[in-house]
Amino acid sequence: TAGLQRTELTGLFVEKPESVVAISGKDVTFVVKVDSTNLTRKPTMKWLKGKWMDLGSKAGKHIQLKETYDRNTKIYTYEMKIVKVVPGDAGGYRCEVSAKDKCDSCTFEVTVEAAEQEEQADILSSFKRADAGEDEGELDFSALLKAAKKKKKPEPELEIDVWELLKSAHPSEYEKIAFQYGITDLRGMLKRLKKMKVVEPKVSEAFLRRLESAYSVNKGKKIVLSVEVADPNAEVKWLKNGQEIKTSAKYIIESDGNIRTLTINKCSLADDAAYECVIGTDKCFTEVFVKEPPITITKLLDDYQVVVGERVEFEIEVSEEGAHVIWMFEDQELSRDDKSSKYRFKKDGKRHCLIIQEATVEDSGMYFVYTNGGHSKGELIVEEKELEVLQSIADLTVKSAEQAMFKCEVSDEKVTGKWFKDGVEVQASNRIKISHIGRIHRLTIDDVKPEDAGDYTFVPDGYALSLSAKLNFLEIKIDYVPRQDPPKIHLDVAGNMVSQNTIIVVAGNKLRLDVEITGEPAPTVCWMKGDKKKSLNHNKNLFGFCFLGYLMERKKKGSSRWTKLNFDVCESTTYEAKRMIEGILYEMRVFAVNGIGISAPSLNSKPFMPIAPTSEPTKLTVDDVMDTTCSLKWLAPEKIGAGGLDGYIIEFCKEGETEWHPANTDLVDRQSYTVRNLPTGEKMNFRVFAVNVAGRSPPALLGQPVTVREIMEHPKIRLPRELRTKFIKRVGEKINLVIPFQGKPRPIAVWQKDGQPVDEKKVGVRNSNVDSILFIRSAEREHSGKYTLTLKIENMEDSANIDIRIVDKPGPPTQVHVTDVWGFNAALEWNPPKDDGNCEITGYTIQKADKKTKEWFTVYEHNRRTNCTASDLVIGNEYMFRIYSENLCGLSEDPCMSKNTAVVPKTGLEHKRAPYKEKDMSCAPKFTAPLVDRSVTIGYSTAISCSVRGLPKPKIIWMKNKMILGDNPKFLMQNNQGVLTLNIRKPSTFDSGKYTCKAVNELGEDEVECKLEIRVITKKQQVMH
Repeated sequence: TAGLQRTELTGLFVEKPESVVAISGKDVTFVVKVDSTNLTRKPTMKWLKGKWMDLGSKAGKHIQLKETYDRNTKIYTYEMKIVKVVPGDAGGYRCEVSAKDKCDSCTFEVTVEAAEQEEQADILSSFKRADAGEDEGELDFSALLKAAKKKKKPEPELEIDVWELLKSAHPSEYEKIAFQYGITDLRGMLKRLKKMKVVEPKVSEAFLRRLESAYSVNKGKKIVLSVEVADPNAEVKWLKNGQEIKTSAKYIIESDGNIRTLTINKCSLADDAAYECVIGTDKCFTEVFVKEPPITITKLLDDYQVVVGERVEFEIEVSEEGAHVIWMFEDQELSRDDKSSKYRFKKDGKRHCLIIQEATVEDSGMYFVYTNGGHSKGELIVEEKELEVLQSIADLTVKSAEQAMFKCEVSDEKVTGKWFKDGVEVQASNRIKISHIGRIHRLTIDDVKPEDAGDYTFVPDGYALSLSAKLNFLEIKIDYVPRQDPPKIHLDVAGNMVSQNTIIVVAGNKLRLDVEITGEPAPTVCWMKGDKKKSLNHNKNLFGFCFLGYLMERKKKGSSRWTKLNFDVCESTTYEAKRMIEGILYEMRVFAVNGIGISAPSLNSKPFMPIAPTSEPTKLTVDDVMDTTCSLKWLAPEKIGAGGLDGYIIEFCKEGETEWHPANTDLVDRQSYTVRNLPTGEKMNFRVFAVNVAGRSPPALLGQPVTVREIMEHPKIRLPRELRTKFIKRVGEKINLVIPFQGKPRPIAVWQKDGQPVDEKKVGVRNSNVDSILFIRSAEREHSGKYTLTLKIENMEDSANIDIRIVDKPGPPTQVHVTDVWGFNAALEWNPPKDDGNCEITGYTIQKADKKTKEWFTVYEHNRRTNCTASDLVIGNEYMFRIYSENLCGLSEDPCMSKNTAVVPKTGLEHKRAPYKEKDMSCAPKFTAPLVDRSVTIGYSTAISCSVRGLPKPKIIWMKNKMILGDNPKFLMQNNQGVLTLNIRKPSTFDSGKYTCKAVNELGEDEVECKLEIRVITKKQQVMH
């Protein structure tokens, strides 16, 4: 066996499968691990057998495929399990993994060996379900059927040469041999076989071991032709199509003792030829067949998601240049000949492309590409073009009489739209202007007034999209501010003043001095107590420009478009941002706002990704309750998000308590769980959490507490619809009836036939918690009857009846006889058959036969009555009749022959013909066209022909130089209606001479001759050509 070759394309595999030797009937598992750290999308895995058989389409009970993913290590694990290996599973396998522009593959071999000792068949174990316990799983009756067959000792397989087998076989057996030995190109092999030289086995003094009759090699591989000679010093010559082979880099001729070898490196289609090994006058021949490997796809198709109008280019790479590929859309082949087609095809070496210049929604679907050694598929999703907002409108804060301008930019310059203020459409006027230039839309308000404040919205026509912003009107109230005024203190304390600039206050009382200060620009006030100076900035309180709060904005990382998070000022330094998309990186910035306006933005925050727990699991229900266990089942959360789903946690607590207890320590992957060791009779509450990296989801709760106690359930048989009427099967067929039922605790199922217990030797029965199975391997007439299934739980029971009828072909009818004959007609009658095959007779088939020819012809089919009239009989003939009975299973095995015959009498005169005298056409052989002298070039096949007549057919003898050619495979002799042809395959110089064709029969003989000359091309002539 050739050594394994593994291709390391990108090194995606962390673990590869190894070649194994499997025991027939055992299971074998192959594991592949793929590292997805550097992959942008989930990889695609294919399991292949041979070169092109995709095992994904064969997955089922025999071949099981499994896939898991480890989120921590980012490693995908793929498993292929072959259940109960059979000899047909042997061969080469390949697994391919691809992810966008990366791919990798590896190969492995499976060898199947027979088990050392066949285990004794156990009919009871054959009833057991595969991969399950006592009462669970799926029944597998295949083992029972196999056990019933007589086991034979495996005979040792002999190595058989198919070429020799085809040579010696009759043409009618070719198809059988091709099927038995797996020949796929039978027609090609027969053509080769016709051209091959048939060498009679003879004792050779020069060769101890000769060449095989034929060799096969794949294109690009090497092949070694080897012979063993008697004389170790003998010189050998190797010929290819009659021309001697010289040693070169391609052809290596070696001699080792008695062994002579010819090695052909990198075989091409030109090496597909006839080869000879010559020692003196002794030769041995062989044929070398070069097989071209199938074209495989090395780079698979990618999936594309585009918008309407974009260009799509599907691309693949194949293993050979100049390969022929077929492109298909869904189930329609895409043709290069259709000039009106919107598809363009491009070929560049090993690259093949399918191009769609402007994609439409109708182009969405699956695209396929096929070669003679593989195929690939890719999905195209074309979405309607969405309107993209390049610049949104921003909030404005303006003063009285200033200009306010809202501006936005969208991706399509043809889009129009409307402006709204507080839900009312804005109309253009002398003060309000609406403009649309290219992709930019503007709303300009001159001389802003307080009534212009409000929410403004731009709505593009034809899109479910709106852009909103707020216009804030800033009004500054100042009682009196002189434009140019020096600082002045207006001190007015007349009521408290005792003397000038002196105020007397009682100790402990509060003193307040209200001092009016004017001046432009605003002066700075200093208060002094003694020599100590106390300063106070009055800007803050004087003009009322207090700090208002913050505005926040966010954007996606990499985008330049900021989105406002709050339109009302937030006074707190914390804010909860909502309506973000999980799994997307965002950045944030903050603005400070006071009475004057908005500050410059802060530095952008570090990019962050919002991840939230999943929503709660859905549809939590109780599946089953026992004395100490409760089985729960639920569905996955409706919203999982970017954090994924790692598993589930189940908790329980007694009714009335608040302390919850975990039922599982490790996360549960499946969506069901059985809580064990619960106190019998207690009412319990249950809840289920979904868990991911962000934490637990909200819990899913049951609507009411569950009492932990097994519930008594009445037995109930759910008889399938097809078993409610008569169940009819033919003799020899298999019967497998699965009758589901319900009931708690587990009911006792009993089968009866016609009121008696079933015979377990004839009928197999298997019971589980939820169903009962009645199995008959091969139905017989005696199995017919009324079967009753009875379920019992203590004093409760339920039963169902099934009427099974086993039918067979009927017996022949009886008492067939001819009752009357008149004109060209005969009347027949008969009685129904004694054995109707256990079902209704549906008709009869009547046939007639002339007593002279005794050839039977059908008169009527499906005749329902027990009589008929046979018409169109021939006068003067005597007829026999036979009748078959027919039912649901078909015609009876044997017919019933009529006891008498029907004679149609002749009327009138008979015409006596004169005896016919046959003319004697015998003659001696005579050639009507002679042989013609020919001159041919060495190595080019030729043929000479002539024609002859004679009766009886003459025997043809071909001779060369008066020597009979015999069965030499170099010469092919043909005789087509007296035209005689002698084909000479690739003649050499020793094929020159005089050829004679001789025809002989018992009346005489004749012969013709011609001369054949073989020309040799000199090197000078080759150069001239």
